[in-house]
Amino acid sequence: MKALSIAATGMQAQKTNVEVTSNNIANMNTTGFKGRRAEFQDLLYQKHDRSGALTAEGGSIRPVGVDVGLGVRAAGVTRISTQGSLAKTDNDLDMAIDGRGLFQVNMPDGSTAYTRAGAFQLSPEGMIVTNEGHEVAPGIVVPEETVDVSINQEGVVSAFVDGELEPQELGQITLTNFTNEAGLEALGGNLLQETPASGAPIAGVPGDPGFGGIRQGYVEESNVSTIQEITSLISAQRAYEMNSKVVETADQMMSTSSNIR
Repeated sequence: MKALSIAATGMQAQKTNVEVTSNNIANMNTTGFKGRRAEFQDLLYQKHDRSGALTAEGGSIRPVGVDVGLGVRAAGVTRISTQGSLAKTDNDLDMAIDGRGLFQVNMPDGSTAYTRAGAFQLSPEGMIVTNEGHEVAPGIVVPEETVDVSINQEGVVSAFVDGELEPQELGQITLTNFTNEAGLEALGGNLLQETPASGAPIAGVPGDPGFGGIRQGYVEESNVSTIQEITSLISAQRAYEMNSKVVETADQMMSTSSNIR
């Protein structure tokens, strides 16, 4: 009975749905985290009778066919790139992107990663780095005698050095966009990586057309909605239970047919 295998695909799909939803809930307080949504598509159909087939010598045709689907499968997990709310912090190196764009991060192996999490710190050498110690491009070093750091909305970083009247410009924070941001690969640690699906990186300056501005002293919170995720979790649970009920019903039908004398 195909109902068993069909229901099994439904249970597997809802298992994936719950896993994606649980990851969203687990990262509700992760800086710069973007929620994910599982996408599904139906499987192949077995055609017992084709629509449009002749049903009589007089030329009558069948208005509808008999197509039986074989279940469902996960088609992908889409990254939702809507803006999260901005939370004020007490760290002058924290930066939030208000709009589109990603910070560039130079990885130890020479590759480039991207992130929305702007909770930055200083390395022992005075370089602006992520919480994992990765260098934030383009590699800005804050002088040792700095008493205050200023970052404007265009991403220009300036330092007020002890004993100097005028601020010292240190560098320019740049941002990156992608044609298909949802196609970026998640590496963990709030980092994303370019893929063929994302398209090539498009570099720009904060405030330029298509790029958001920088907000110093803020971080972007997760865009996960608690109510929406709980609703999705309940819906997935009910769908899983219904598919398991199909398995139970199909098993009872097979048992009944086996016991016919």
